[in-house]
Amino acid sequence: MTDSSLVVIQGEHRCPGFSLTGQNVTGVDLPGLQRIVAVEHDLTFVLTAVDIYGLSEVIGPGVANECIETKDGPTVWEDHFYPEIIDPESVEPVPDGEPVELVFTTLTKEALPVIRYRTRDLSKLMPGSARPMRRMAKISGRTDDMLIVRGVNVFPSQIEEHLLAVEGLSSHYQLELRWDGALNVLTILTEAGESVSDDEAAVIASRLRQRVKDFAGVSATVTVGEPGSVARSE
Repeated sequence: MTDSSLVVIQGEHRCPGFSLTGQNVTGVDLPGLQRIVAVEHDLTFVLTAVDIYGLSEVIGPGVANECIETKDGPTVWEDHFYPEIIDPESVEPVPDGEPVELVFTTLTKEALPVIRYRTRDLSKLMPGSARPMRRMAKISGRTDDMLIVRGVNVFPSQIEEHLLAVEGLSSHYQLELRWDGALNVLTILTEAGESVSDDEAAVIASRLRQRVKDFAGVSATVTVGEPGSVARSE
């Protein structure tokens, strides 16, 4: 469940006849949930949120799980996954406590094991607390340019591919990701290849917005400016 789904459930929960009594809500994207709790102080149902970390290439959710007793970072289940942190440039291991790239080796996975799989996630390893196994810190960023838009992984190269397929746009663009209350919003700033009217710009923006929705799976706001309006790299 993504954070936007939880917002819908929260709204429905206020309606007569709707009840979550006895129901479990699991798999909520925690960063989004934390923002929802911060913004919506009048939550009418109680949620106990813990951070769960996983990767599809390793096993999916369940590589690490925060303990409800302490809520001080996910415990890595080291009987199944061996974690390391490495320098992303040299790919050499660094001591625990340094906030660099997290890698995993599967110890019990069959058929498709992985060895020192690079997550591209920036974190650090910490001593165990509620459990004897080590904990990982909250993900602070990535070593690549991947964006996470409402639970969907998006790379700028995906956006660029569809931008270049829309007639009337130049190849220059910028991506802005910002928080609007409990949800994050992606804005694609583009420019026309040549001067166009406002109506023509709206049609071009609509075409790109639909392509991104259909092929990348995310909703985005698209603006089409005059030629040269998108800032160039310095």
